[in-house]
Amino acid sequence: MFVSGLELWQWIDRAKVEAIDSDVSLTELEWLLQELTSLDKLALRLESFKNLPKVELNLSLAEIAKLWERRLQERVPVQYLTGTTYWRDFSLKVTPAVLIPRPETELLIDLAVEALKPDRLDSKSNWVDLGTGSGAIAIGLASVLTNSTIYAVDFSTAALAVAQQNAENLGFGDRIKFDRGAWWEPLEFLKGQVSGMISNPPYIPSSTVLTLEPEVTKHEPHLALDGGLDGLDCIRHLAETAPDYLESGGVWLVEMMAGQAEAVAEILESQGSYCQVQIFADLAGIDRFALAYRR
Repeated sequence: MFVSGLELWQWIDRAKVEAIDSDVSLTELEWLLQELTSLDKLALRLESFKNLPKVELNLSLAEIAKLWERRLQERVPVQYLTGTTYWRDFSLKVTPAVLIPRPETELLIDLAVEALKPDRLDSKSNWVDLGTGSGAIAIGLASVLTNSTIYAVDFSTAALAVAQQNAENLGFGDRIKFDRGAWWEPLEFLKGQVSGMISNPPYIPSSTVLTLEPEVTKHEPHLALDGGLDGLDCIRHLAETAPDYLESGGVWLVEMMAGQAEAVAEILESQGSYCQVQIFADLAGIDRFALAYRR
């Protein structure tokens, strides 16, 4: 379907005012339009489409306007409205069944690569992504560990369906094995055979979840957010159970919340099965990741 450049420009002009009034970034409007029209970022910023007789749309302008109203009034994240987000080099499908992958989580893949000796990058091995959600981490691992089998686990059937579709769409369907269950439960057969475990588990204290911005509390799955009283329930569980599955020298790597680094390091050190416990910061300088090796 099509609309005149002038009509679209007039709507965008009104939508920009609404965004400012609602304290929503104009880049989100840009994102919505890039996904749902034939216009790219440059055309939108230069407004070079204004005098075109017609601009192609994926939805009618009225439908796009309704989606934008949901962003402003219901605080639905724009990624859920378009069904797409971008993470590392990938375009991923997202629905309210999965947490929207954050840019800082991309660093988990780089840390995994750095944790391996160069001669082990191409070796056959088993890696595990626990709590896979959209499948972003599993896909990221599959893209860099080209001879490894990746096992992705999630408790949510709906999340697994999204992750599987993402893996198929990006050509990793044969490299990633998906299992439903709680953490290691479906992977008993891998005991002592895992070269690395990565997880972005729920780590937000229960009392904090409902104080987050409405985009998160109203629309993202609380199962992927709530880490118990102090936010560390899932991390404790992963630290306690992973030694049964990791081979000697295997990598344990998780994302955590700001302010949890000291507690997570203590959990790992006191468990007794790990060595070389390390904390890494994200691009904002916040201690965000904990890495350790199985003795």
